[in-house]
Amino acid sequence: MPTVIMLLVMVGLIWFMQRSQKKQAQARQDQLKALQKGDEIVTIGGLYGVVDEVDTANQKMVLDIDGVYLTFELGALKRVVNRAEQEVVEAAPVEEAVEETTEAAQNTAVESED
Repeated sequence: MPTVIMLLVMVGLIWFMQRSQKKQAQARQDQLKALQKGDEIVTIGGLYGVVDEVDTANQKMVLDIDGVYLTFELGALKRVVNRAEQEVVEAAPVEEAVEETTEAAQNTAVESED
């Protein structure tokens, strides 16, 4: 009976270890897939750089290190320091822009009459 319990505990531990390794591997793959131009990263060698280009087909990335462009394997990525910020440009409604232009023209006309 004690050997059966020990065997079950061993099988349980092995299952949990494999599960955590799969989660870590999936997190790593997600990190590599999310890599994009402008991300600041650290390589496994400790080199800080900004991603200039990502080639997932060939598993390569080009880093910009103060104007020097170096090519690395994607596996050389240790961690992402800062994600590139997506530029969000909100267009002002056309009506508001027309109203502001009209008001500015009217103010200029009133000032020139004085």
